[in-house]
Amino acid sequence: MKPTLYMKCTQETVSPYVIFSGDPWRVEVLKEYLDNPIHVAFSREYNTYTGFYKGVRITVSSTGIGAPSAAIAMEEMYECGMKVALRMGTVMSLKDNLLGHYIVPTGSIRDESTSATYVDRGYPAVADFDLVKIVSDAVRSAGSHVDNGINATMDGYYSQMRESKLSKERQTDIEKVLYNLKKNNVSGIDMESSCMLVLGRLMNVKTASLTLVTVLENLKDMLRDGLREEKEKELCRIALESIYQYHNEVKK
Repeated sequence: MKPTLYMKCTQETVSPYVIFSGDPWRVEVLKEYLDNPIHVAFSREYNTYTGFYKGVRITVSSTGIGAPSAAIAMEEMYECGMKVALRMGTVMSLKDNLLGHYIVPTGSIRDESTSATYVDRGYPAVADFDLVKIVSDAVRSAGSHVDNGINATMDGYYSQMRESKLSKERQTDIEKVLYNLKKNNVSGIDMESSCMLVLGRLMNVKTASLTLVTVLENLKDMLRDGLREEKEKELCRIALESIYQYHNEVKK
């Protein structure tokens, strides 16, 4: 096959197991844990390697920020034969006790607009339960707490998730957005998960989201300096270990 339009990938260069990072530079951390990593491409926001983790061939790639670019990543990896998709990234939590821990949502509120171009709003954004269990177990094995609650995915970082100069000038009530989510016991907010979970279901690709809580609502607290760096390395190890454990479960 010809390389895909944006990611420049082919069936030969991509594994059925794909780990997606929002940040293309976090992919450079991920690939350090791989044996014999091959750099497939760095095109636009999509940085892609394929290598081996404990003998299992895995592709690691990036989506950039937001649902539109994440949908392109899912589409092009699906074209290349993807069967399992694990989003790994960071998340803003609405629960103070989760800072430095993980949210692996069972489902996500579809407050982004990209997934609506595929299927109507009544279609749920639900993770693959087998993959959620394996990822959650990997988090616990790493010594961290995991929350399997509901996530919300939104498009507007500075209009819905964090106050900015413009939002203050326009008197946008960010706190009202956050209050309504907390009232419904939502665990965290990101910008990709619901779209990726919907597409995973439509593609029959087993999909889940592994997110590290690096900030609390409206940045009232955050992981800092060396601690964040170490936790992001842990995030990478948990993602790779999750795919390895999933592979072993499939072989049984």
